[in-house]
Amino acid sequence: MPHGLKMEPLLDRMRDLVLRHAEGLQFVTAVESLSLGVLRQPLVPEFFFSDPMVCVVLQGAKQVLVGGRLLRYDPSHSFASVIGLPATGCVLEAAPDKPYVAIGMSLDRTILAELVLAAPRGTRPQRAAGFGVATVSPGLLEALNSFLSLLDYPEDIPALAKGREREVAYRLLQSEHGPMLRQAIHVEGQFSKIHQVIAWMRQDLDQHLSGEDLARRAGMSVPSFHRHFKAATAMSPLQYRKTLRLHEARKLLITNADAAKTAYAVGYESPSQFSREYSRLFGTSPARDAARLRGVEVDGLGR
Repeated sequence: MPHGLKMEPLLDRMRDLVLRHAEGLQFVTAVESLSLGVLRQPLVPEFFFSDPMVCVVLQGAKQVLVGGRLLRYDPSHSFASVIGLPATGCVLEAAPDKPYVAIGMSLDRTILAELVLAAPRGTRPQRAAGFGVATVSPGLLEALNSFLSLLDYPEDIPALAKGREREVAYRLLQSEHGPMLRQAIHVEGQFSKIHQVIAWMRQDLDQHLSGEDLARRAGMSVPSFHRHFKAATAMSPLQYRKTLRLHEARKLLITNADAAKTAYAVGYESPSQFSREYSRLFGTSPARDAARLRGVEVDGLGR
């Protein structure tokens, strides 16, 4: 593939730069919106919450499961999400001598909106999911390389980071991710309403809200709300809220060993129901999972 041949030297330079600066799967950098990932062995499936971002793999491969959709991406593809998503991810290809290497950039809705206003397409965005995989273009890779190179010149970060982030955002809008990104910031569109409802759901996890309540909040009929919500997230509103609560519970359990208190804190009325649903999602009981995450011996804890 001609593009692949053209991009190979650039991928090599970017990979080497990341390896000089990072170790670990979620390495925070001096550039606020830029994160790096380096892993030297495959990673078993792990649950995580993906905030709006784009991820480009420079070496190796990763797989993400969102709702019922399974997505794989490697050095020729990028993953982007414009909505908060509970997901499962695993690194498929990584080795000590050939580690998994990736870069991530959080998406700034203000920058995207400014760019869309400056270069409108003239048509209403078509309905698309709130996440997806796209082919990486040479232009996007070059913009990311320019952004990434700031790590070698930290004194330039305050003056240049926002401009280079803006260039990456522009290249994303011109890529296969473009329709999804334009839809996400179309203020009168259904997607924007779904985004607002999700922000509300994340803020009020312990609230007992019906489908009618959520649809009313979005200003839609119940059938329309459910249809648009599932198109954006690959989950029904009920599935999304349940998964969101269980992810938040997992974070709380790391510091709070009491599963019952955690269940109530995230909106469950029944600790036994919480325990069943937690075990179904994470494959083990809340107590055992919390102990594992804290590095505590788990013998004798409930399965």
